[in-house]
Amino acid sequence: MLVFIDDSGDPGFKLHKGSSKIFVIALIIFDDELEAEKTSLSIKELRRKLKVSDKYEFKFNKTNRKFRNNFFKTVNNFKFRIRAIVVKKEIIYSPHLKNYIENFYNYVIMQVLKHNEGKIKNAKLKFDKRGERVLRDQLRTYLSRELDNKNKKVFKDLKFVDSRQNTLVQLADMVAGAIFSSFSGKDKSYFEILKKAGRVEDVWPFK
Repeated sequence: MLVFIDDSGDPGFKLHKGSSKIFVIALIIFDDELEAEKTSLSIKELRRKLKVSDKYEFKFNKTNRKFRNNFFKTVNNFKFRIRAIVVKKEIIYSPHLKNYIENFYNYVIMQVLKHNEGKIKNAKLKFDKRGERVLRDQLRTYLSRELDNKNKKVFKDLKFVDSRQNTLVQLADMVAGAIFSSFSGKDKSYFEILKKAGRVEDVWPFK
């Protein structure tokens, strides 16, 4: 099982100074590694079709409507599952989470992985590389502890990869962006496309 993880919005709490009101973490789950490879290849082929560089990175917030439409039309032909969490920051009161961005980020990831209804087991987790190495190590240690991973075996491997070189982390970005756009009331169409394609397993409005 492969799980690619990315976010949309920002983990900051300066809501009156431009921080997003919601924060989304999206998981893209492949139960078959070959299906993941096929999906990745289709995204690479889409770049050629759209006549952009082989190094072009699909990011929801930087991609125009034509590219978004083509992207979701392409990837929906493949079998993957989407699980996500949507957090309204106004309901978060803990100073531990509000005052420390990394604590909030790690907590939200832990929540979506913990409440997986038994649908994530022995997964290889792939995150977009972010922050200093010490912060990445803290996330690994935190998830292992909070998920009781030795016993629950939610994941067997956790790696940080460069999204510019990993099309399936780009897929996670595009999906997270589609969910954020829908829940923030901007544009529900892309999330609806994913739902109609049967790709959405669970989107949890955190309470």
